[in-house]
Amino acid sequence: MASSKAPGTHEPEGAVLGRPAVEIPAAARDRPFGWILLVTGVVSWLAAGALVLERLELYKDPNHITSCDVNPWISCGQVMKTWQAALFGFPNPLIGVAAFAVIITTGAALLAGASFKRWYWIGLQIGVTLGMVMIVWLWSQAIYAIGILCPYCIVVWAMMIPLFVWTTVRNIVHGVLPLPPAPARFLAEWAWVIVGALYVGVIASVFFRFISVFVGA
Repeated sequence: MASSKAPGTHEPEGAVLGRPAVEIPAAARDRPFGWILLVTGVVSWLAAGALVLERLELYKDPNHITSCDVNPWISCGQVMKTWQAALFGFPNPLIGVAAFAVIITTGAALLAGASFKRWYWIGLQIGVTLGMVMIVWLWSQAIYAIGILCPYCIVVWAMMIPLFVWTTVRNIVHGVLPLPPAPARFLAEWAWVIVGALYVGVIASVFFRFISVFVGA
């Protein structure tokens, strides 16, 4: 009997016999997902690295004007002087430099044909999820508490959204994270829409928080 699956799709690892298969979207397969990890990791690592260098300059000279100080509402330097910028007693970007190096390495390994055990994917999921939680918290602080935007931070926000969504979707459709077929299929089919919706939400929050700046009121 001919298979009813669409060309180029296959059942997720760990699929249970008799349970409806969840087709693996292209972006959740090893090579495309490797590119997602590599691109988001490299861009985020560079942004975090730039923040570390700027933070070092501020340590040397408290009056240093950072490369991303644009105006009173867009200023990495002002954000760096807040307690939220050193949540654990040291500059937050140091976490990013270390964490995104792992993302880059994982992406490069997938592109080279490597495979990882389930425990590794679980560990990566935990790390990416904790990173997303921290990014959401920092976003809320920047928008609603500090009232100043950090351009390099925004770059990391932008990269974390597809990184988190696609890592989660990848682990669901490959059977790493247990989820019933219906919601798993929904996430697999709508992942990019979810990414887009999150971008719209972030942009809308920035616009409405700083609407007086945008309209010149």
